[in-house]
Amino acid sequence: MTRTYPDHETLRAALALASRAPSVHNTQPWIWRMGDSSVHLYADPGRRLPCTDPDGRDLVVSCGAALHHLRVAARGLGWESRVHRLPDPDDVDHLAAVEFRAAAPTMAELRLSRAIPDRRTDRRRYTSWEVPAAHVSALVAAGADCGVVVHDIGEGWARAQLVHAFERAAWQHTLDFGYGAELSRWSGRHAATAGVPARSAIVATDATTRPFADPGLAQAVVRDTEGADRMLLLATAGDDRLSQLRAGEATSAILLTATMLGMSTCPLTEPLEVPATRTEIRTEVIGDGGLPQMIIRIGWAATSSEPPPPTPRRPLDEFVHRL
Repeated sequence: MTRTYPDHETLRAALALASRAPSVHNTQPWIWRMGDSSVHLYADPGRRLPCTDPDGRDLVVSCGAALHHLRVAARGLGWESRVHRLPDPDDVDHLAAVEFRAAAPTMAELRLSRAIPDRRTDRRRYTSWEVPAAHVSALVAAGADCGVVVHDIGEGWARAQLVHAFERAAWQHTLDFGYGAELSRWSGRHAATAGVPARSAIVATDATTRPFADPGLAQAVVRDTEGADRMLLLATAGDDRLSQLRAGEATSAILLTATMLGMSTCPLTEPLEVPATRTEIRTEVIGDGGLPQMIIRIGWAATSSEPPPPTPRRPLDEFVHRL
């Protein structure tokens, strides 16, 4: 590789790791365009979910997670990145331009990059083992480094209100035929290169679990039903595309940090997709402490359980192109 820009194979390797980022219903709604001295991230409006995500907020958050994954992957491969967010005011789908310079990674940066292929969305119950306060602080700090406020929702009234918001949103979605059809279309046994496959979905046991089609993943924790999972709620000062992009970057930072620490994670957005419950969360759960963009459940999986299988990804050539 040259010392001014990664070679073609290095950049494709980084983009392949970036594609492991989580996205709403695993739609992978991004396009990357490779230039001579930079790589550009675009939202793919053709992969927006009109019933689940009518305003495209989840789409931009998903792209933000891919952007952060790219930066972490590139750092692990020996390249520091500089990001220009929303570089083209005439193209709202042009979310970022990324430049690189050679820089040796630290051991911590290597560990974070190695967490990318290990990260899974684990929808199963977690154990009753407590999450140490130091771990929670590390995750809050990881999100804050991306310019996002991270609220730790512990037990008590705030957690009860958050669960209530999940229940209300789930009920609202059961009344929406279009939402149900969209959920079925993006999940189940036909999800070969995108969507949530049967092997990654569980039978919904409470309102925090989406009822994806054909759930085939068994619970790993059966007897230890008193879980000690935590909910982290990510909020931003604004609700424009830059704020949503930053929220996605913070989501990635928290998920990879948690994976590096050995924890299980599950990003959740359903109550943020219904305007009434999103407002309820903003006012009742975090006391107007920002606009909620993402909820992440964290905890410990059973030591005897295998990690969930990785969800499928599209072939690189479907979403990586030359400028």
